[in-house]
Amino acid sequence: MPGTEERIYDEFETNLIPPSWRDRIWEKEDFRKFYESTVKDRQAMENWWEKWADELFWFKKWDKVLDDSNPPFYRWFVGGETNLAYLDTDWQIAQGRKNKLALIWEGEPWDETSGQPKEVKKFTYYDLYRESNAFAYCLREKLKVQKGDILTFYLPMIPELPLYMLAVQRLGAKHSIVYSGFSAEAIAQRAQDAGSRIIITADGVYRRGRILSLKPIVDEAIKICAQNGHEIEKVVVVKRTGQETSWNEAKDIWHHDLLKDVPKNVRIEAQRLGSEDFSYILYTSGTTAAPKGAQHSVGGYAVGLYATTKCIFDLRDDDIYWCTADIGWVTGHSYIVYGPLMVGATSVMYEGAPDFPGPDRWWSIIERYGVTVFYTAPTAIRMLMKFPEENVKKYDLSTIRIAHSVGEPINPEAFRWYYKHVGREDIVASSTWWMTETGHMLTGHFPGLGKIFPLKPGTNGYPFPGITMKVLDDDGNPCPPGVRGYWAITSPYPGMLMTLYKNPQRYIDTYWSRFKDKMYFYTGDFAVKDPDGYIWVLGRADDVLKVAGHRIGTAEVESAMIKHPAVAEAACIGRTDPVKGEIPFVFTVLKQGYSPSAELGKELKGHLRSTIGPLVASDAVIAFVDLVPKTRSGKIMRRLLRAVIHGAALGDVTTLEDGVAIEEATKAYDVVKVALEKTEG
Repeated sequence: MPGTEERIYDEFETNLIPPSWRDRIWEKEDFRKFYESTVKDRQAMENWWEKWADELFWFKKWDKVLDDSNPPFYRWFVGGETNLAYLDTDWQIAQGRKNKLALIWEGEPWDETSGQPKEVKKFTYYDLYRESNAFAYCLREKLKVQKGDILTFYLPMIPELPLYMLAVQRLGAKHSIVYSGFSAEAIAQRAQDAGSRIIITADGVYRRGRILSLKPIVDEAIKICAQNGHEIEKVVVVKRTGQETSWNEAKDIWHHDLLKDVPKNVRIEAQRLGSEDFSYILYTSGTTAAPKGAQHSVGGYAVGLYATTKCIFDLRDDDIYWCTADIGWVTGHSYIVYGPLMVGATSVMYEGAPDFPGPDRWWSIIERYGVTVFYTAPTAIRMLMKFPEENVKKYDLSTIRIAHSVGEPINPEAFRWYYKHVGREDIVASSTWWMTETGHMLTGHFPGLGKIFPLKPGTNGYPFPGITMKVLDDDGNPCPPGVRGYWAITSPYPGMLMTLYKNPQRYIDTYWSRFKDKMYFYTGDFAVKDPDGYIWVLGRADDVLKVAGHRIGTAEVESAMIKHPAVAEAACIGRTDPVKGEIPFVFTVLKQGYSPSAELGKELKGHLRSTIGPLVASDAVIAFVDLVPKTRSGKIMRRLLRAVIHGAALGDVTTLEDGVAIEEATKAYDVVKVALEKTEG
């Protein structure tokens, strides 16, 4: 609840100062003064962001830094023209990076005899330029892709994915990337909403030594699209595993066949795109069953990425940078592809699981390539913490100088393990905070500003300069230090969400209507600010789960559940998990004629896997109950259900939704608790 004391940081007041950074410390008061100088007024904020925009390439400079005439539809660098693919390749070559290594890709398959990965591919900036040009040529000439088209990608972590991203940006087209663990229904829903006529996928993917099929999932998605009156015209298939796969001669084309007969050294001119044009959409879960199409700009997104990549990662020409995310999520869009290439970095991209063929795979990659800047998720850290420390100690990780995390709050124990074993207690490390809708990082520690301020285990650091963010109560007033409230963004910034694709009213309703008469962006998270001004994001305040750092709408899970013929009603709640942060816990009411059983529970998990994907289904708990407690208006009593699964006393949830008497809450609580005990027993 907002307005409650949340002194989570008391135990960890000691400020960590990495030894090698002690001569560069920016005292807290000094940093605050600098930060305040960038947000003291509208002109200071614009000057800060214009400074970074001036460092980028523009076909045409902007006429106006910020147009705020129609809030919340803010537009940045209005009148400017640039192109993300040009910034990532052409501009890098123009700056003398033609032969610099841009990307090191390592496949998952492992050679036990040599003790080395079976596949490693390396791309210079010129390689990326040439290959993405060839991809763009084929898309334009053979598949008739035009400026403004939206292509759906359902690809694993292979080099073809960033190359296709660069190709569509070069053409002025857009992409909608669907994480390769999602189901056919999820693909179909997103492809239909985006109006995609082309899907790009692969035959399969390697995962923990197994080959998983992707093409059949796309085939099923195409059938679903057709049933709903939407036609997918072409499917481009990358041959990754070489497995047998179904084929439709009328629709399907192998990627390698598409690239046949491309003119030698073909050059496709990068489209001059308006700064306020949009570059991609990425669907993110919300509190309703329908995913939201987050729509990001070209110019503002580029400026925000460039500034944050420079300041938070402090990337230099000799760095080897590795972000372990999947490109199917926004972290991969921003900090595997567009951001690192925009600053001319050398990046590592890994295809597979962190624990194959053993739990030391990541540490071997860091040693193998001399990684200096590392970016990963708390879920992965907690998973790898379970294994003996020898898995880390046997590798030389001394090259690491910065190691950040992302995706969810990092518990202090995980931070300290990360700091000690990966960073030798001599690195800059923080838990950055941002989300799909923000486009780029909004909090962290900033060695790239020249100095740092002391680290605190578990904190999200300070807001990025040029951005104001506050912890607010129900009425939108700032909470005092140490008091929990709603985490909100209270100023516009370049990489911010433009709108929700084809649904501007939902954009307003979802993000800008939480606080009366105040134009604040509601993040959906709880947070606390400590007396030093450090931010501690505590987790979701709305009906969205954070499973292994990825957002899943409870409404999506519930909607999928009731599609099963046995299910009358479902209520999904997040249950705390020591590794994944949260896992879905689904209270399930069966229709008459069906009885709870282990077999049915297994069947329902299989149903979730086929309708949403393994991310949700793998660890989901199905609890059969006789009722789902609701208010008189029909709203599910989620706080009560959370109390039941976390073993909280009813007294902790007496501030229930409006219109619920304590007697009703008590009865519902007791009924659900008894039913749950029977189920789990």
